[in-house]
Amino acid sequence: MKRRTIIWFAAVMAVFGLVASSCGDDDDADDGAAAVTEAAPEPAEEAPTAAEEEEPMAEEEPMAEEEPMAEEEPMAEEEPMAEPEADPMDYNGDGVVRIGVAVPGDANDGAYYQASVDGAREFAAANGYAEPLYIDKIDQAEAATELRNLADQGLDVIVIAAGEISEPLPDLTEEYPDIFWYCRCEDTFPDLPGLAQSSDNSAAIEYIAGFAAGLLLEDRGGDSVYMLGAHGAGFEVETELSFRMGLKAVDEAYDIHYVPTGAHPFDFDNVAGASEAFHNAVAAGADAIYPYLGGAHNPVIALANEEGLLTMSAGASDVCTREGDLHWDLAIKFDGGDYIRAVFPLIQQGRLQEGERFIFTVEPGSVAGAEICDPTPEQAERMEAEIEKVGTGVFEDQFNEIRAIAYGG
Repeated sequence: MKRRTIIWFAAVMAVFGLVASSCGDDDDADDGAAAVTEAAPEPAEEAPTAAEEEEPMAEEEPMAEEEPMAEEEPMAEEEPMAEPEADPMDYNGDGVVRIGVAVPGDANDGAYYQASVDGAREFAAANGYAEPLYIDKIDQAEAATELRNLADQGLDVIVIAAGEISEPLPDLTEEYPDIFWYCRCEDTFPDLPGLAQSSDNSAAIEYIAGFAAGLLLEDRGGDSVYMLGAHGAGFEVETELSFRMGLKAVDEAYDIHYVPTGAHPFDFDNVAGASEAFHNAVAAGADAIYPYLGGAHNPVIALANEEGLLTMSAGASDVCTREGDLHWDLAIKFDGGDYIRAVFPLIQQGRLQEGERFIFTVEPGSVAGAEICDPTPEQAERMEAEIEKVGTGVFEDQFNEIRAIAYGG
């Protein structure tokens, strides 16, 4: 065991000696600088920057094959534009609807005659038609000439606003068959194949007007109405008798008195004659005035307003709301304009033909009748009930008796 230790120790020492000898030789060869230096490592290659290091180009995707262009569809052939539908009232086919109005009185009378002209104007404007032509102040003796002059203006429709100029119609409707002829004629005018007519139950209208006047007299006092007319024509007689019947339905003591104002039949525009008749009526104790007139109507209303008398219209339905200086207490409604506004749509729709007649009756909702302008609740209720009663026809036998008297059976 000791021997092995000595041998091991000797070996170590020998190795140590060799190392020391080697170190001594190196020191002798150096001029003072360190004999052993570490070799500098070889410089590493510079890593390329991100910018310089090009990424491999992505392989281009193959271009999509172009889809073949759709073939252009052939353009549809333009359909020919449909011709505008002709207006049913363009009776002569010239593309323009023209209406003419013939009135025996003043077209600006503010009463019956003006109402017809205004109604035609309103209907034409609402339908895009030409402005109506009119001839007014047509004398009965000149009616054929004046109506022929109107017919020669290329009109589609001619309105005869009142029966006093209707006598030439049998000839004219045959002479001008391309014109649609419409007349607001009397109930007694015969039917003609080339003429459309409207009429009304005049007796019923004047009955309910008399009833309304009776209610006003009952409320304000008085017992007499004075009717200023023209010259006692049959329809004026019918008016007087029917009005009286309505008055007496309220009170048997009430009455109406007829006073002519014209110099000849149908002279409804005689202001001088009407003014004289008015003053005579006031002197006789009139409580209410019924100016059954045309051009003389408004002047008489002005006089009645000055005297504070009850007043009523003669046909015009708008007097209760009409603006201006004149005042009416009662609208007696047989308004030619209202009749046109009601009848012309029927003509336009083919529901009223030449040879036919439309009759305006007194019933709830009708444009014909009477209206108290500012009624009390009781008056309104009684008027409504009486209008419904008239509408049942309960008075027709009495009305027929009145017509027989007025028109000679």
